Amino acid sequence: NKLAAKKKKAKQRHEEEDASLQIGANDSGKEMLPLTAFARPLPQLDSLPESKQQEIQRALHLFSFGQTMPRTLQQAARRAYEFWHTQPVPKLGETAMGRGQITAGEASAREEPYSLPRGFSWDTLELSRPSVMQELRTLLNENYTEDDDNTVAPDLSVDYLQWVLQPPNWLAQWHCGVRVESNKKLVGFIAAVPADVHVYDTVKRMAQIKFLCVHKKLRLKRMTPVLIRELARRVRRQGVGQAAYTASVVLPTPLSSCRLHHRPLNLRKLLEVQYPGIRGDMPPQRALKFYRLPENTKTAGLRPMTKDHIERVRRLLQANLSKFHLKAGWSREEVAHWLLPREDVIDTYVVEADDGALTGVVSFYGISSKVLNHRLHGSVRAAHLFYATSAAGGDLVQLAEDALVLLKSKGFDIVIAADVMDNNRFLEQLKFSFSGKWLHYYLYNWRCPTLSSDKVCCKENKRSENGRRVSRDAKTRKKMDEC
Repeated sequence: NKLAAKKKKAKQRHEEEDASLQIGANDSGKEMLPLTAFARPLPQLDSLPESKQQEIQRALHLFSFGQTMPRTLQQAARRAYEFWHTQPVPKLGETAMGRGQITAGEASAREEPYSLPRGFSWDTLELSRPSVMQELRTLLNENYTEDDDNTVAPDLSVDYLQWVLQPPNWLAQWHCGVRVESNKKLVGFIAAVPADVHVYDTVKRMAQIKFLCVHKKLRLKRMTPVLIRELARRVRRQGVGQAAYTASVVLPTPLSSCRLHHRPLNLRKLLEVQYPGIRGDMPPQRALKFYRLPENTKTAGLRPMTKDHIERVRRLLQANLSKFHLKAGWSREEVAHWLLPREDVIDTYVVEADDGALTGVVSFYGISSKVLNHRLHGSVRAAHLFYATSAAGGDLVQLAEDALVLLKSKGFDIVIAADVMDNNRFLEQLKFSFSGKWLHYYLYNWRCPTLSSDKVCCKENKRSENGRRVSRDAKTRKKMDEC
């Protein structure tokens, strides 16, 4: 009886949500089917066991997204990209001739917003209002996900969203929302923050895109192109003509592509929840031994960053990151915002010598995910490598290992890192493995030669890796066998 009541309540919730999203016409003006016509394609789904429901939902997810979202350049070559071919971005297969903006148009940006489908309206989100921030958090947590296995869902906190969306010089008009006119429900969001981006030897003020999210039941309405156009209009109105953004799918055209790696800290838990990309390729005891970390850190002078370190951290970053061709600038205010530790958001450690000189910096930001349909575990905590650098002669490998020790002691379950900057110096040695996912870097309205991932050093602090369940690479399997 309890199970039947639970299913009935869930069905009512779905119907109420569908009703709250009803609109009258599609983009062509023709009457459209009610959302219930496609939102629940299997009405008999509720009658199946919960495990079978989850299996079917995973299959539908893979079927619906696998064919429409290119993950490789080969898949992208077969796609039309009708929208992106109208935008000032390099075309796929095009050889960059020179460096510079593709079109000039900052001064001629239109004054009026772009038109939305009937029944929707624009809203500049006032994130200083707790109720609005909570609305945004709900939209993102329920719709901003790329998990192929349908085993985890994002659980972005308000503190994390404030950190990402409100850095120094942030602009409220770049927090662009879409609401249903009838009930003011938030169903779409795109946001950017200003940043000084260094591309080769050029420094440009750009809009750094942070989120693009459309309610999953409205994705057939083709709102994404309208959101992009509207944000581009708002950015141009501020005299900014370029943007930087990342995506896990291939669009025209990646400036650089990096591989995402992960490293278990709590392997037993990850296996129990079937975390995407983590497989039990060896007996549990051997695996636990393979991933075992020291009990204590070894780097002398390793300590949490404080306000007293801001200027010294800035100088160290500027000196050590000069060799990269895609990177963000650092002011004192930006160092303070992005790197000073915040509980459950960002952790930064410095290596301070006896004379006060800093010889290393390592930072991670944390994102929790809700575990779906598991009786023992409700969440997984992932630490994403943000920055790791050391002065000449510094031991970056030992610094990174010490960071893993600290993260494990803080209760994190997994560490995620891209092969950007100097990360390849320690990824293999510290038993990170390729997750099966890529992250692609893009520039809007800027053309230049492509970059290898080890020449990229750009602040990227979105949830960017969910991974597919993949086999270990040959080197990792060999190491595991030797363990």
